[in-house]
Amino acid sequence: MATAKVERLLNLVIALLATNSYLTAEKIRTTVLGYGDSASDEAFSRMFERDKNELRDLGIPLETGKTSGFDTVDGYRINPDTYALPAIDLTAEEAAAVAVAVQLWQSPELRANAEGAVAKLHAAGVEVDRTRADVLVAPPTALSGIHRSEPALGALMDAVQSGQAVQFEHRPSPIEAYNTRTVEPWGVMTHGGRWYLVGHDRDRDAVRTFRISRIASEVRPIGPTGAVNRPDTADLRRIVAEAVGDAPSGLQARVWVADGRAVALRRAGTVQGREALGGRDGDIVAVDIGTHDRLVREIAGYGADAIVLDPPQLRADVIARLKARVGEVSA
Repeated sequence: MATAKVERLLNLVIALLATNSYLTAEKIRTTVLGYGDSASDEAFSRMFERDKNELRDLGIPLETGKTSGFDTVDGYRINPDTYALPAIDLTAEEAAAVAVAVQLWQSPELRANAEGAVAKLHAAGVEVDRTRADVLVAPPTALSGIHRSEPALGALMDAVQSGQAVQFEHRPSPIEAYNTRTVEPWGVMTHGGRWYLVGHDRDRDAVRTFRISRIASEVRPIGPTGAVNRPDTADLRRIVAEAVGDAPSGLQARVWVADGRAVALRRAGTVQGREALGGRDGDIVAVDIGTHDRLVREIAGYGADAIVLDPPQLRADVIARLKARVGEVSA
């Protein structure tokens, strides 16, 4: 079976990054998965030239040179210093998107691809830089701040692609029991650095959103493929935003926030002015209410660093939650 183009390019990048020396075209043909499928020397040459041009178009710097003065044929490599991005500043949303992308890269399927590519270089006698190779195939626990991929993610993506209904065990929160759900999957989305499944819940006969981290690892496909079709009018991003309480509702709360505190709450709102409360300086921040209960939980979590000024019902619910928490601690 022919290797997919994207996989072949990925294997090539891994090989050229992991090696200390220049790899000749012939060495690439025999060691990099995907090039051995070539029917002839001419076919390989055309394929390799196209791939080199494509990598260069993507901004990946290919270097050409010889390992020693005795070599007569040029080889290729990728200098990691020129390949690496310079230091960049990211917003919270951009950082979350990068974290999700890295999390997906650390999935067993993609990591196995990198491990296989490096192993084949070893077997062919190619000198591999262990520092670079270890980064390419590092397990998730070796990368600070990155968690393991959601175990159900791959199966859910496959179900969306094949248009097939699924069954899985899901729990609304980490402390609640799992329940069996039967869902027609419409798509998988990221929001705030988390993965979500959107689809039609047959048990509730309604559109539902499921945080994938709360889905048990076993996802069971049911029924025929091609039986599930996402409605043309379904806006998955809007559905997820509304489900997690981040969609604008048009209703706003005014919250006093102490200086240097409740950074996420500040980022979500608009500063309207300055005010001192209880001898502490702070800002008055207008925040979209979205989902009432979610905002109550968030503001209560900041304690004395965030105080609701209005509306009165939101203020009362935050105070009630704080009193309940004090009662639990006292008990």
